[in-house]
Amino acid sequence: MTNALNWFEIPVRDLDRAVAFYEALLVQPLTRASMGPARYATFPFAPPGAAGCLMQSEHHTPSAVGSVVYLNAAPSLDAVLARVPGLGGRVTTPKVVLPDGMGAFAVFEDCEGNRVGLHAYA
Repeated sequence: MTNALNWFEIPVRDLDRAVAFYEALLVQPLTRASMGPARYATFPFAPPGAAGCLMQSEHHTPSAVGSVVYLNAAPSLDAVLARVPGLGGRVTTPKVVLPDGMGAFAVFEDCEGNRVGLHAYA
């Protein structure tokens, strides 16, 4: 196993609202699709790297507790973090610089009430 993370899902109540939030936050398009009654939008990825999506279904409930997924905020964590409040999110942990070249991270609550992290090496 090269990386422990392979796939993640961020639960949402309103897929359209969440897609607008994350596309504006990361300045990247998400790709919408459906699988039965579930609707989702995938974040950009390149196999064999980790991938994930926003997921709207009766089995997915947004939460500010539990596991935290950290999204890639390269090339500028500061720029991505600065967009959070204007998009309806809330910064809960401001930027923290990690030791030994491990980059920096921050945590926010998205428009759906999920706790999500941001990470960048620069």
